[in-house]
Amino acid sequence: MLNDIKSVLYDEETLKEICNNLGKQISEDYKDKNLLLVSVLKGSVMFMADLMRSITIPCRIDFMAVSSYGSGTESSGIVKIKKDLDINLSGYDLLLVEDILDSGKTLYNLRSVLSLRNPKSIRICTLLDKPERREADIVPDYVGAVVPDEFVVGYGLDYDEKYRNLPFIGILSPHVYEK
Repeated sequence: MLNDIKSVLYDEETLKEICNNLGKQISEDYKDKNLLLVSVLKGSVMFMADLMRSITIPCRIDFMAVSSYGSGTESSGIVKIKKDLDINLSGYDLLLVEDILDSGKTLYNLRSVLSLRNPKSIRICTLLDKPERREADIVPDYVGAVVPDEFVVGYGLDYDEKYRNLPFIGILSPHVYEK
């Protein structure tokens, strides 16, 4: 598995520092609010776990699994909810927690769907932002790091459901996915 990694972008220590910095800022911004963290599965689960440990105010958590279907590997942005939230959003300040924001199409539509459920507010926290690939009008409120337009894996991010368990974020060697 390690032989498939071209280079490491963010090691474990750097990821911990990113989570601590984001947690501190979120704790300050939401100190008098009713915070609900929503992890968009599967990719954000490791980030969500570390982020919530860095938040020092009361908060609740919930999870969603969504897919955007279309032809091939390109996201259509049409949101199909595979696992919905257990919590009624009314009265909550919702923070969507994502692993990576690239085209933004799926997250743009997910935010629209969730806004119909009457949360007080909706913001977005992404570990990684890949603005070069943005196709939807969406800007994250909290960003851990901006990444180049490379195929990144690890720390929850996958290729073909593999590499999620790597404790770092690395660039996947093209020979793995260019077959």
